[in-house]
This record gives sequence, structure tokens and C-alpha cells, in this order.
Amino acid sequence: MAENLILNKLAGVKSRFEEVGRLITEPDVMADMERYVKLNKEYKALNPVAAAYERYRNLLSNIADAKRILAEEKDPEMREMAKGELDELVDQVDPLEEEIKILLLPADPEDDKNAVLEIRAGTGGDEASIFAGDLYRMYTKFCEAKGWKMEVSNIAEGTVGGYKEIILNVKGNGVYGILKYESGVHRVQRVPQTETQGRVHTSAATVAVLPEADEFDVEIRNEDVKRDEYCSSGPGGQSVNTTYSAIRLTHIPTGIVVTCQDQKSKLKNLDKAMAELRTRLYNLEYQKYLDDISSKRKTMVSSGDRSAKIRTYNYPQGRVTDHRINLTMYNLQGVINGDIQEFIDKLQMAENAERLKESGLNS
Repeated sequence: MAENLILNKLAGVKSRFEEVGRLITEPDVMADMERYVKLNKEYKALNPVAAAYERYRNLLSNIADAKRILAEEKDPEMREMAKGELDELVDQVDPLEEEIKILLLPADPEDDKNAVLEIRAGTGGDEASIFAGDLYRMYTKFCEAKGWKMEVSNIAEGTVGGYKEIILNVKGNGVYGILKYESGVHRVQRVPQTETQGRVHTSAATVAVLPEADEFDVEIRNEDVKRDEYCSSGPGGQSVNTTYSAIRLTHIPTGIVVTCQDQKSKLKNLDKAMAELRTRLYNLEYQKYLDDISSKRKTMVSSGDRSAKIRTYNYPQGRVTDHRINLTMYNLQGVINGDIQEFIDKLQMAENAERLKESGLNS
């Protein structure tokens, strides 16, 4: 890519960055909470691009200075110093341009959102429920290492351990942009504890990751929601089964049903159920976008395609394979203990390469 093309693109971003910086200090903008929140997010997103613009402009300026010294300087020692500096500066151009190309790709506005993480046992009976429990612990350890907060909103335990279904809210910096690569079918190949003849069985669990809707994203009318209250079931202490604290919300126009029973407080369960309902309504529209990009990019799986196999955990061979990018790692115990960052890094790199090809920035 020509230097002037990069500079022109960066200059446009820097101009918008400065404009947004001015806007968020204006009283009328600060009084409009929805606009203020959106502009703050935009300012945060533009900041690294604006910083890259300064670095790139300084680098090109220093290269021009070194070339000028080489052209005008007669002293051999000074020329040698200038040539050494020029070589060092030129070596920095390609890596910085590649970094800038990634920064210039349009950001997915959902990436900074919190996420709803759903894990459901698939084929394989009891073993699938146990595997769903393994995935839950894997994500718990990964999220703890990231400093993210996890809250269970709904749970259905398996008959011999694990979970038939577990739904969690994950909150932190850039949660959805990282966890979204985990959506799809996860397969496990191993000898179940109940297997007496040592045969390897294949079981599966489905993971779905949804961006959590902000309060401003969806408006829900009271008359469109039917609310039911009932006794909670499952773990939670002596009072959990004796009070009508669990909440079931049914969105009448769409038929979407959400439940929340993990809190003893009815109001807290209602708040969490409303947040989940808002997220599910928001994702009806977001799904159209996911369907579109998943048809173009191997790194992303449409959450509507529950049969898309993305990763296999093979216990006899101690390996984990991500089928989207044909990456195999022989670190199964580390992965199942939450060490999945390398998979996510490689998937992000693959997606960026695909997006660069789509954008024409590499031409």
C-alpha cells in the first residue's frame, strides 16, 4: 500500500478522533446519555489509530531526514551513522504498516460488549453433560485469568454430573470480541467413566456466545412481556425451593422465553431475566449479520448453525484440533484447564487476514 494512501486514511481518522474529543466535552452531549456513551466508545476505539498516525508520521519524517543527510553530508563518519539509522528506520516501516492495516479495518461494534455464554450438552447422553461441565470449568478458568466476572443465570444439571445446560453472563473488557470464536460444536473423544471395556466414545456440547445488549440497544414494552413467578429448583440453600423468587419471561411477539433462578431475590432475578431477554431480542437482528459473515469467513460460525463442528478434544492422543484453521495442539490438559488464548490469537489472525483481503487494504 502506498504511503500517501495510509497517511490519508490515518489523517481522516485523526480528524474524527479530535472532533469526537471536542464533542464529548460539550454540555448538550453530556446531557444526552445515550449519545455521550456512544461517542465515548468511539473515542476509545479511535485512540489507538490516532496514536499509530503519530508514530507513522514521525517514522516517515525521520526517514526523510536521514535521506537528506545522506544526500548532503560529506563527512564519511556522519554518512555512515545516517545510513545505519536509515536502515534501522526502514526496517520498521513494513511491521508498522501491517499493524496500521489491521487498525484501519472497521471494528465490530459488538466486540467491546459483555457476553452471554451458553453451554448445552449435545449427542452422547450422560457423557455429553459431563463434557459440558468440563467446558464450563475451562471457560471459568479462562475468564478468571482475564479478570472477568461470571454470573450463572440458568442451570440444568446432568443426571451423573456436569450440565445439560448452563447459561452465564460474562462481564469485562472486550469479552464478546474474544469469546465469540468459541461459538459452535465442541467434540470430545475419550473413554467415559461408565465404559467397562475401555472403548473411546465421541460426545458433543454446543457453545453459543451472544453480545449482551446495552440498555439503549433494545426497547421492550411492558405489554409485550408475560411474567411468571415460580419456586426455584436446584442448588442454592434451604430457602431456594420455598419462595417464588424464580422468574420466567415470555416475549409475546417473538415467543422468546428466558428464566432466571440463581438469586434469592425476585427483583434481582427479574433484572437479570430482563437483561437476557433484551440480549436475545437484540441478537435476532445481529444474527442476520452473523449469518452473512460466517458464509464468508471460516473463523466465524453462525450461531444459527448448531451443527458446525469447530473443535475436537481427543483424550487418548492428548490433542486438541480447531477445524476452522486446521490447528492442532498437543496440550489437552492445559487447554481444558483454561489455556485457550493461543487458539483465539490464531483465529483472530486468520480472521484479520480474511478481512484484509475483503477490504482491499493489501492491494
